[in-house]
Amino acid sequence: MSDDEKQYGKTSDTASVELASVDNEYYHDPNELNDPTSVDHSLHRGLTARQISMIALGGAVGTGLIIGSGTALTRGGPLGLFLGYLYVGAVCWMVMVGLGEMSAYLPHSKGFAGYATRFVDPALGTFYPYCFALGWNYLLKYLIVTPNNINAAGVVISYWSGGRKVPLEAWMVIFIVFIAVINLLGVRVFGELEFWFSSIKVVTLIGLLIMGIVIDLGGNPHHDRLGFRYWKKPYGPMGHYKLDIVKDESLSIFLGFWATLTNALFAYIGTELVGVTAGEAQNPRRNIPIAIRRTFFRILIFYVGGVFVIGLIVPSTNKTLFTATKAKTGAAASPFVVAITLVGIRVLNHIINAAILSFVLSAANSDLYIGSRTLYGLAVEGKAPAIFSRVNRNGVPWPALTLCTLFCCLVFLNVSASSAKVFTWFVNLVSTFGAITWICISASHIAFMKALRVQGKSRDELPYKAPFQPYGSWFALISTIIILIFKGFDTFMPFTKDTFVTSYIGLPVFGLLYFGYKFYYKTKAIPSSKVDLVTGLKAIDDAEKEFLDEEKGQTPKGWLARAWDNI
Repeated sequence: MSDDEKQYGKTSDTASVELASVDNEYYHDPNELNDPTSVDHSLHRGLTARQISMIALGGAVGTGLIIGSGTALTRGGPLGLFLGYLYVGAVCWMVMVGLGEMSAYLPHSKGFAGYATRFVDPALGTFYPYCFALGWNYLLKYLIVTPNNINAAGVVISYWSGGRKVPLEAWMVIFIVFIAVINLLGVRVFGELEFWFSSIKVVTLIGLLIMGIVIDLGGNPHHDRLGFRYWKKPYGPMGHYKLDIVKDESLSIFLGFWATLTNALFAYIGTELVGVTAGEAQNPRRNIPIAIRRTFFRILIFYVGGVFVIGLIVPSTNKTLFTATKAKTGAAASPFVVAITLVGIRVLNHIINAAILSFVLSAANSDLYIGSRTLYGLAVEGKAPAIFSRVNRNGVPWPALTLCTLFCCLVFLNVSASSAKVFTWFVNLVSTFGAITWICISASHIAFMKALRVQGKSRDELPYKAPFQPYGSWFALISTIIILIFKGFDTFMPFTKDTFVTSYIGLPVFGLLYFGYKFYYKTKAIPSSKVDLVTGLKAIDDAEKEFLDEEKGQTPKGWLARAWDNI
């Protein structure tokens, strides 16, 4: 065996073993059932394009817009809020199209950690440190973001006097059990329920956008046309953040804008979970790119359009907006509820509050799903205990789901601290882990494109070709790194221990995972000429052909059914 073969494991024998592994991933091996040590079943491919798209939307559109945007508005002002979400939205788009290109080429249940494994740093034997670090980083993110959304649900339900009569801890238990049961029902039931959850979210968001425009144009009980009133003095288009400390208005305005980037990053994080659903997607080469395109445009409209409307109807100086500095706060701190209260609209605030509750529960539901699948993928790769690779007859990785559900108990931190403070801790943690994930996805896509070029393969032949490349992935990589490094600048103004730790703890954790594993196993990054771009593709092609043949043999659907599938 040559030195290269020893280092990168590129013998014909290892290739055949890897191919067999890929085959087992896409085709259930009957012999596997005879092995008592194997998992009971594999993951089921039960998610349609509309369900994948809605799962991504449900996981991404949540507290970042409905609640967290209030903090961004107070710091960055209406224009700073809009520009911050627009800029990070562009970064998000570049990450998504890069992920879409890799997912369409090689869809598998290992998610984007598998692409880091294959295109960036696969090393000796079965040890893939980059995948190890990225996979666990992504898992940690979802172990945090799920209780964060449950915590937000507690904030929302406290808006009603009846909700406050029940102890907050009891509501937390109810919400945790609710999302756990949905996830136990299997991917088809989960997908359909999440589709309806997210459909309610879409309808509500459209209604909120229309309502905001109507309020701004004077269609409110006061018949007061707001226009761009809150973009002018004494409010101003840009916020003045930490002005009392920096004593410089221009610097204060810049810090306010920069602060919105962190909030926007937290808001957009979750869109990348489309890459995790590839292992349970029907005809993933067709449906994953479709879902990515749909998801981005929906989020662009809802987020960028949403924060623009918020900036029109809510003054950035309003004292009731949700911020982390308050000891106690409720769902009335949501910018949309604040706007309704300011113009004197009654009853509608309760309807919106109920919709917001469905928002955050939907996000928690999809977050628990992704967390369990990430842990399952790590176990299958040998990066987590083998017990987490077990699944039940419904294709649900129940040990992984159980562990992720137990981590939801972190939400009980709000017993000793305010919900607003806990929310901020979770935002800091999630945005750090999420930013690292975006960096790794962009780096993987850059390595993938370089490998194609070095090995003489044209990107024009790929099932999906990402636009604006390679510049788009480099833009996303550099932008995310800069935001990650400076995201916690305000923890030094003055220095605050808890926010500093939660803002940056993810960096040393990821470093220990990556460099520790890399040092221990003496691994090296694989050169572009050695990246395996072939193994497993035949199995994927055969699976796609089989699905399309089955689809052709079915009774043609009517126009209404086709429209339903393409929502």
